[in-house]
Amino acid sequence: MSAPAERVAAIVLAAGEATRYGSQKLLTPLRGRPLLQHAIDAANASSLAPVVIVLGADADAIAARIEPGRARIARNPEYASGQASSLRAGVRAVSVDTAASAGLAAPGATPDAAVVLLGDQPLVTAALLEAIVARQRETSSAAVMCVQDGRRSPPTLLHRDLFPEIETLRGDTGAREILARRSDLATLVVDRALAGLDDIDTPADLSQLATE
Repeated sequence: MSAPAERVAAIVLAAGEATRYGSQKLLTPLRGRPLLQHAIDAANASSLAPVVIVLGADADAIAARIEPGRARIARNPEYASGQASSLRAGVRAVSVDTAASAGLAAPGATPDAAVVLLGDQPLVTAALLEAIVARQRETSSAAVMCVQDGRRSPPTLLHRDLFPEIETLRGDTGAREILARRSDLATLVVDRALAGLDDIDTPADLSQLATE
């Protein structure tokens, strides 16, 4: 078991090439804001700190269009190698020593955990992020995974005990293979009244969401 996480960061993964979408979906407008802005705003409205946005593909264009607020931007030059590189970049950015060496401000100590959310999940809320943290503190688990409509989905809380293993990840994968080896995991069943976990893969997904 891991210790209850007192200080928890947020990592917004937004480095992908959006090949299934056909263009840079994170800048596509949704309800008056770029798609990515919704995830950023949810993280900034929560108590999680620091908040890091990991950019890769089209980083300059995205950085020019978003409003990061209190969040910091971390760039992942290895984004084409897959999601694992972005997860590593995010963990490094919230870790004091590596953030300082990369020129990123990192006040305070390395956090006890990080909640990883995707930039194409616009229905994630600050209330959900707080509920994920509360679940970890209740269970002292190494990770908290969200479940909605019987399906696991990010956001996912990862305790700092897992950070060294995250450094070993390669390819287009998240932390799933690491979590598969652990028994000290918790789940949070997410009611749609609290948040939606839907991600946007195609223009049709976005069109459907915009009309709901």
